[in-house]
Amino acid sequence: MSFNGWNPEAAIDARGLSKCYQLYTYPKDRLKQFLWPHRWLGARQYYRELWALRNINLNIGHGEVVGIVGQNGSGKSTLLQLVCGTLTPTEGDVQISGRVAALLELGAGFNPEFTGRENVHMSAAIMGLSSSEIAERLEEIIDFSGVRDFIDQPVKTYSSGMFVRLAFSVAISVDPDILVIDEALSVGDGAFARKSFTRIMQMRDAGKTILFCSHSLFQVESLCTRAIWVHQGQIVLDGESAQVVTAYQAFLDKNTTDAIPEAPLAQFNIPASESRPISGSAHLDKIRLRIDDSDTTESALTSGESVVNVEISFASDPELPCPTVALTLQTKDGRIITSAATWEDDFLVQRTANGFGRVCLTLDRLPLLKGEYAVSAYLLCERGLHIYDSAEHVSVLQVKQKGRLQGFFSIPHRWENR
Repeated sequence: MSFNGWNPEAAIDARGLSKCYQLYTYPKDRLKQFLWPHRWLGARQYYRELWALRNINLNIGHGEVVGIVGQNGSGKSTLLQLVCGTLTPTEGDVQISGRVAALLELGAGFNPEFTGRENVHMSAAIMGLSSSEIAERLEEIIDFSGVRDFIDQPVKTYSSGMFVRLAFSVAISVDPDILVIDEALSVGDGAFARKSFTRIMQMRDAGKTILFCSHSLFQVESLCTRAIWVHQGQIVLDGESAQVVTAYQAFLDKNTTDAIPEAPLAQFNIPASESRPISGSAHLDKIRLRIDDSDTTESALTSGESVVNVEISFASDPELPCPTVALTLQTKDGRIITSAATWEDDFLVQRTANGFGRVCLTLDRLPLLKGEYAVSAYLLCERGLHIYDSAEHVSVLQVKQKGRLQGFFSIPHRWENR
């Protein structure tokens, strides 16, 4: 199906885009369906239809960074695959202006019997690079992946980390105009995760068009100027990222029933806390809570009176820019009700020459009302975007109160007679 009047200024222009899957109850029904569509046998239908996407109209300009949010099964990945051309639409059409690189199922096209070098040539050719372009970029691809010692070995002998690193290196080597990312903003672990994240940020800063699908609403709001909420195969909301994230979070809060696991309110030690970080990485070292200047946790916190200190230690590669730190408080059903971050408060985190640092967050006269609140800590890059390490639900604050106020917080207020 084709359309007239495509937007020449659009990097991605989709019109009436729909995708339907045929679901068969029994394998033999496929054969029946193959035979019975013919008129002389009488047309019949032996499958049920599942519309993963229905009538999607989408226009994304060059240089836009757009986030895609939605629950599992909403059609997000199908939309990305239609944009990349790995799926064909049932109805409608999509026009792409420029070269596309996709970080979807990295390495899915690799032949396990081929060597790493042979897979690089094959994958790069499929992505549209000429033989001369592949030759020019081959050494850079190998160096970036960090698998030079194994590049002439069959990829079936690679570890999963080596496999993904090589696939990522090929994907970003094509110098794409459009980058499509499904979940994995950074891939691999340790130094390569940081390196891959940095490369993606360089592409964003260079004005490349990025389509980013993620369950991390924090990253969507931080990275994207625009966001699209997809639900049951249709676009519910398309607009400024903060607006869309707020609406989607409210939808999730309304439909969330899962409770967070309880944990003792005490000092929390993270495994391998004494080890030095791998080159190019950083990790949380220790998290310690003090209530009213005491390590004891026998008594509950009192709303409006107790002082909570959260001490967070970390270790980082001193060659990296100094990391940043964030903390969140969540309800039992997983909703984040407040957060604090060093970069938002313009607080300069300091560390030793060896890369070790420690910060303390103080919550004076805790304004939380009665209830249980989970504490989570995060270690991020200097931009506050790439997460090096996290400690989810390390403790639960048990808060009591004297009065009968309802809600989560007691906000500053005063009454007057007028």
